[in-house]
Amino acid sequence: MAVLERVPGLLAALKGAMTPKFLATRSSDGIPNVVPCVSILPADDQPDTLFFGNFLLRKSIRNLQADGRVGILVITPDLQGWILKGDFLEFQRTGPYVDQQMNSGLLRYNAYTGIRNAGVIRVRSFEADFKISKLQVALDFLRARMLSRRGDPAGISPGSTIEVPLPVRREFARMAAVKVLAWIGEDGYPVLVPALSLQPGGDNALVSWMGSDTLPSPPSGAKVASNILTFEAVSYQAKGLWNRTGNAGKLLVEEVYAGGPPYPGGRVA
Repeated sequence: MAVLERVPGLLAALKGAMTPKFLATRSSDGIPNVVPCVSILPADDQPDTLFFGNFLLRKSIRNLQADGRVGILVITPDLQGWILKGDFLEFQRTGPYVDQQMNSGLLRYNAYTGIRNAGVIRVRSFEADFKISKLQVALDFLRARMLSRRGDPAGISPGSTIEVPLPVRREFARMAAVKVLAWIGEDGYPVLVPALSLQPGGDNALVSWMGSDTLPSPPSGAKVASNILTFEAVSYQAKGLWNRTGNAGKLLVEEVYAGGPPYPGGRVA
C-alpha cells in the first residue's frame, strides 16, 4: 500500500485547500529554509505524489533546483499533524496539476499573480504524526515564556545575531499561530516539527519548550529555520543557530525574512 494511503487521516488533511502545510528545503550548502505552502495537494493519478503551485516561493524554488530533498509538515486546525520526507521531481508548466492549482480557491481570485508552474514531489517516507491538545499548547507556551526571562538556556554567546524587528517579535509572541522548526537531518533531508511555543527571548532570539518525547528536535549547534503563520496569513521566517539544554531551546537569530506580500521572501533583517 502507498505511504499516503496507509496513514490514517493524512490524505484528507492534504486535500484541505487551506489546511496549514509547510515545505522545508535545503540550499546547496545545507542551510534549511521553511515556508508555508498551503497549495500542496495529493495527486489523483499517481500514488505517493504531491504537487504544489510555484507561488511566492522564490528561495524554495532556488533550493529545489539545487537539491531536491524536502520535508513536509501538515497540521489541521485541531492540531493533528503529520511529518513527511520527499524528493522533488520536476516543475510542470502545463497539464492537470497546473490547471488544478490555477482553479483553486487560493489562486483563482488572487490579486497578485497566478502560478508560474506546478512542482511535483514524490513522497519518500512518513516520519511521524502528532496530536497536541490546547492545554498542552498553553502549558508549553508558559514554560517558554519563563525561559525567555532567564537568558540563554545553553549559556552560549549570541555571536553574530541580529536584532529581530519589532513587528516580527510581535507576531512570534502570539500563542494563537502555527510555528514550525526545520533543520537538516543526518540523512541530508530537512526535518520539520511543530514548535508552537516559539516566542521572543530578548531582542535577538526565539525560545521554545521542546518537551515532546515522540518528535525529534534540533541538536544543539544546528543551523535551523523557523516559520510562523498567523490566522491573518502573516508569515515570517527566522534563521540562525540552535542551542538546547534539556527541554529548553533557543534560536539565536541571524536572518529574518518576510513570508508573504508585498515582499515575499525578502530579507527584513
